[in-house]
Amino acid sequence: MKLENLNIIIADDHPLFRNALRLALSNAFENTQWFEADSAEALQKVLDEKETSFDLILLDLQMPGSHGYSTLIHLRTHHPDIPVVVISAHEDINTISRAIHYGSSGFIPKSASMEALTDALNAVLDGDIWLPKGTQIVKVPDDPTDKMANRLSDLTPQQYRVLQMFAEGLLNKQIAYDFGVSEATIKAHATAIFRKLGVRNRTQAVIALQQLEMDRIDIS
Repeated sequence: MKLENLNIIIADDHPLFRNALRLALSNAFENTQWFEADSAEALQKVLDEKETSFDLILLDLQMPGSHGYSTLIHLRTHHPDIPVVVISAHEDINTISRAIHYGSSGFIPKSASMEALTDALNAVLDGDIWLPKGTQIVKVPDDPTDKMANRLSDLTPQQYRVLQMFAEGLLNKQIAYDFGVSEATIKAHATAIFRKLGVRNRTQAVIALQQLEMDRIDIS
């Protein structure tokens, strides 16, 4: 992996943190182009609209629209060539273990020093997995949450976006307008989403998505 002329996305909903992170890393990563996103939707737009080959995504698990691990799962399924590093204020072993289990190339606590942050990104860009010193990953059980994560990974990008909009409470006609398609197309997406998630309706689909939120998960 090249360590110059990088294209890195910072996906976090706090503008002060994004700016501080970019400024802090600029000295260590010269000639790097930085892209920013403040929500799961904004991140997808950056990935879709920029004619750019991205080298790394720094991902906050609790951005608007992320629903915990769902965005990470979606990224690993549909953008497998771009390493993703989770940067989170949640530093417990359960959160770290789930992040690695769902495909993160590293986990950096927001309390980490700048030296640790730079070391972590260099390691990941070199193809390694980086974890905080002394971290002992625990096994993620084959529980309903993990089963739902596998089902979520089967959704196409369009289906995943429709599911996110269901979670926002938007009606089919509103989603159709946003997509520039007919309501019949959205209903077809909904039918496919329900089948892939093993649910019967929008409410159950949203509940399934919410299973991946961190405050609803526990590793015993």
